[in-house]
Amino acid sequence: MPTLRNKVALVTGAARGIGAETSRALARKGVKLVLIDLDAEPLKALAAELGDDVAIAAAADVCDLAAVQKAVDAGIAKFGGIDLVLANAGIASFGSVLHVDPATFKRVIDINILGVFHTVRAALPSVIERKGYILVVSSFAAFAPVAGLAAYNASKAGIEHFANALRLEVAHHGVTVGSAHMSWIDTPLVQDAKADLTAFNQFLATLPGPLGKTTSVGSCVDAFVVALTKRKRRVYVPRWVGIFAWLKAVVTSRIGDRTLLPPVPRILPLMDEEAAKLGRSTSARNVALGDVAVDPK
Repeated sequence: MPTLRNKVALVTGAARGIGAETSRALARKGVKLVLIDLDAEPLKALAAELGDDVAIAAAADVCDLAAVQKAVDAGIAKFGGIDLVLANAGIASFGSVLHVDPATFKRVIDINILGVFHTVRAALPSVIERKGYILVVSSFAAFAPVAGLAAYNASKAGIEHFANALRLEVAHHGVTVGSAHMSWIDTPLVQDAKADLTAFNQFLATLPGPLGKTTSVGSCVDAFVVALTKRKRRVYVPRWVGIFAWLKAVVTSRIGDRTLLPPVPRILPLMDEEAAKLGRSTSARNVALGDVAVDPK
């Protein structure tokens, strides 16, 4: 039976939410951890909690390949190599394509796509040497677009296909690659959107059945640990998200538009109005971290 004990995992976006809780769960399984996040204080606290013999942490921007490489090299020096990669770092912006702050839109693309590339690029030689596994954290958004979240939608679709291409490139090295696709998870990203935007809450209320429901971080962590153990090709949280992987062409057809289009004329202008009042197109947390500047408009 496969085991994670004595494996070494690189986790980005490790300071909070899914990244932090998955790191804790992996530590309980006997995994050594190389933790990367831009948010230095909670990252440092997590590493201290897990212990110096279990985790090494680096406050680094995944958009900076040299910084990611330095962190990976430090982890390899301490623990001997990298077996597992959880490319989890990501942010979101909000607002229509017509009104979203362009710098924020670019930052989302940079972190969510280039950040995944940098993470994989830095760790890949060691992962190949150890015939390891890479899990790229995409989203349900790769299958189902949402008006007002174009940068996030595009980036998550992009890294799903990045994972698909990477899988072909490294299979002959004995490396396996998976992609994770989650609906709304109760992370800081979703919590901040709910706190900032009544438009976001109204949008969730328009979605039928389970589509507007928020799932616990714990459910996501459990699925990720299983995926990392069994080297799964696809991870869906909740499981019904997998249906939409098969129905992607339908979701983006006129049939899908009948569900997604009706609330847009009411909710999208409200989202733009609320973003304008906030003076930003992303969470206050991202602004405080220096991820993006406050919208100069």
